[in-house]
Amino acid sequence: MEVNVLGLASRCIESGDPCALVTVIRTSGSVPRREGAKMLVSADGAILGGTVGGGEMESRAIALAQQAIADGRPRTATYHLADLARGDPGVCGGTVEVFIEPLLPAPTLLVVGAGHVGRALVHLAKWCGFRVAISDDRAELCTPEQCPGADVYLPGPLSEQLDKLPLTAQTFVALVTRGYPIDVAALPRLLQSPVAYIGVIGSQRRWTIAAQALREQGIREEALQRVRAPIGIEIQAETPEEIAISIMAEIILLRRSSGGGEGQGTAPNRS
Repeated sequence: MEVNVLGLASRCIESGDPCALVTVIRTSGSVPRREGAKMLVSADGAILGGTVGGGEMESRAIALAQQAIADGRPRTATYHLADLARGDPGVCGGTVEVFIEPLLPAPTLLVVGAGHVGRALVHLAKWCGFRVAISDDRAELCTPEQCPGADVYLPGPLSEQLDKLPLTAQTFVALVTRGYPIDVAALPRLLQSPVAYIGVIGSQRRWTIAAQALREQGIREEALQRVRAPIGIEIQAETPEEIAISIMAEIILLRRSSGGGEGQGTAPNRS
């Protein structure tokens, strides 16, 4: 029975597991599979279903699928199956072209701080299609009643909550807290993670004080350069809603310009 590859892909997306769909889009001559043949590949290179022909050609397609998952960019590849001595992946005699499409779960925005800006940011990020997690050490503020719309609530000190939220290259972090000591406590763990973006709210002076405190803890300068501070694109924002717009604009710009944000690192510090 033919595997329902598209059904498998849909289940992966729903469960938050990244994968890539490899589809044969053009063939000529003698080839193992024709147009429309599909294969679903996981981030670790496992075939979740389907096949585009097996052998060395399929192995090469799997490697490209893993690259597509890592960088979020689709790609095509053409394989000539004629001469092994020339480096071809087969000798069937034909040519196969495949399209490789990464299927990634919605990006996650971790909002640290459930104050005015945090609440506005949760609402806007959700509207922009992000999965949203909200954290605040003031547990009474980190609730669906006080901060509606989030997918995940992490009340209590962030350092005690991070194990509950996977930090991946599809995670963006906005520290919109009420004071730099909270940022200093949270950042060492975040800076060790592969998250795509870390932004810190506040004035340049506030970040200067926080950065010095982190240096005194042994945080290296290149790690501190991952932080975007002050957070957001400069649009002369004043209200919480305007500040949320500036933050989301910066995150969307980074995500789109880097092909999804995956594995690209954070935007550089403005200081």
